[in-house]
Amino acid sequence: MTAAGMKRTGGQLIVEALKANGVSRVSCVPGESYLAVLDALYESGIETVVCRQEGGAAMMADTWGRLTGEPGICMVTRGPGATNASAGLHIARQDSIPMILFIGQVQREAREREAFQEVEYRRAFTEFAKWVGEIDDARRIPEFVTRAFAVATSGRPGPVVLTLPEDMLVEEVEAPEAKPYTPVEAHPGPSQMAAFAKMLGEAKRPVFIIGGTRWSEESVAGFKAFAENNKLPVGCSFRRQMLFDHLSPSYAGDVGIGINPALAKEIKEADLVVLLGGRLSEMPSSGYTLLDIPYPSQKLVHIYPEAEELGRVYRPDLAICAAPDDFIAALSSITVSGSAAWADRTAAMHAAYRSWSTPPQTGPGAVQMGPIMDWIEANVPEDAIFTNGAGNYATWVHRFHRFRRYNTQSAPTSGSMGYGLPAAVAAKHLFPEREVICFAGDGCFMMHGQEFITAVRYGLPIITVLVNNGTYGTIRMHQEREYPGRVSGTDLVNPDFNAFAKAYGGHGETVERTQDFAAAFERARASGKPAIIEVKLDAEAITPTRTLTQIRTGS
Repeated sequence: MTAAGMKRTGGQLIVEALKANGVSRVSCVPGESYLAVLDALYESGIETVVCRQEGGAAMMADTWGRLTGEPGICMVTRGPGATNASAGLHIARQDSIPMILFIGQVQREAREREAFQEVEYRRAFTEFAKWVGEIDDARRIPEFVTRAFAVATSGRPGPVVLTLPEDMLVEEVEAPEAKPYTPVEAHPGPSQMAAFAKMLGEAKRPVFIIGGTRWSEESVAGFKAFAENNKLPVGCSFRRQMLFDHLSPSYAGDVGIGINPALAKEIKEADLVVLLGGRLSEMPSSGYTLLDIPYPSQKLVHIYPEAEELGRVYRPDLAICAAPDDFIAALSSITVSGSAAWADRTAAMHAAYRSWSTPPQTGPGAVQMGPIMDWIEANVPEDAIFTNGAGNYATWVHRFHRFRRYNTQSAPTSGSMGYGLPAAVAAKHLFPEREVICFAGDGCFMMHGQEFITAVRYGLPIITVLVNNGTYGTIRMHQEREYPGRVSGTDLVNPDFNAFAKAYGGHGETVERTQDFAAAFERARASGKPAIIEVKLDAEAITPTRTLTQIRTGS
């Protein structure tokens, strides 16, 4: 429908298209290159979350996409603003998260002159996004924005970049009224489901590995029922643990960095691997060691929503192009025989997971993370959302926290540092009634620690457990293994994080003994403010089971 005779600016058309597609919140760092959009947002009813660095703003948009399945929206200015945001863009690309990044661009007449802060994003960001477009004509804004939503959510989800020339945004034009995008779905066929049931029924040592995106609360519950009814063992791909209840008798553990050796052995010795929703890329595949490339020794069923991915790395015996929701809905059409053949194996795999996920109670230094994790498990509600970035500290969450519910995890499979804090801000914005806990290392936190003030500004009482060991721990661990005793570039000097929190208007705590953590957490919780609990961990406690000295000496 065309709004005949009704002219609107490009900025107004952008906001109208966002509203037509159900957007209620955007994250941004303001810039003069898209002032017309900011003005259109003024009375739009869309909440504008103002951040302190574009990388943090993009990571917040990623988290909104991760936890809702709808594109998170981020707006930044050109040049330095856009390149700062590329950190979050890369996370969304590797993690298959729907997101749209709007970038203010130089005016059209100045292009190709290396104008102030000019970047040609269609060249620069092609590897970071599913599609990079520039809107030259304001009349085409509804077309471009609708396409952006469709591309970001279809097949393998991912980020889209739209650049907005500054003069285009102030141009007044007649344009069609924006309409919501149409979701694209691919459904498994009856013959595929019959073939799947036959392969599963003939298997003696099956294993499911679930991951990726495009899940829902309904599909998670439906798959759990299917797995438990058929006594099937299920592993969750790296940092996708929220997809399966860890206390289900079918849960076998996480398939990622530091995998339980017993689980890795079971996957390698399986006669059927069903890969549902994920790609089994480098990290979850333990460096491409779990399945041979291109021809796995196990029979492989791969269910994935993008046809181009099926067979790209691993040649499956059965390829089904479908999102998890659609495949799981189709499971009701099949009958599986043979569960008695693998029931005891599934029980043994779950028992091995329970043992593997019990934290050690001792270690070097005055602070022991094992008892701290035990306290968190006993005192944090099942629907609490855990966020983190990257570093050895994250092992304490991924190995020892037992995820029970869907939508309780936001962590980058791309291994990007600095993600946890902006993710926690976004998660608390989405779910203000739920507890949100950010785990961060000292190196990780400082990469986007300034977004703590964003939590303060919007009154979001997140709790950050900041594990401070004075080093870039993961790099130091590898350094000690490869170049023993030659510490170079990995030591850190840190601020007083307790004082940092208070200076920003939040609540701060310092924990130097294990027994002080519980009271510190309860005070942080009771403060009603964004909080940082600095846990001073001995650098020797570099992993839950090995010290730096052991790694250095190979003992």
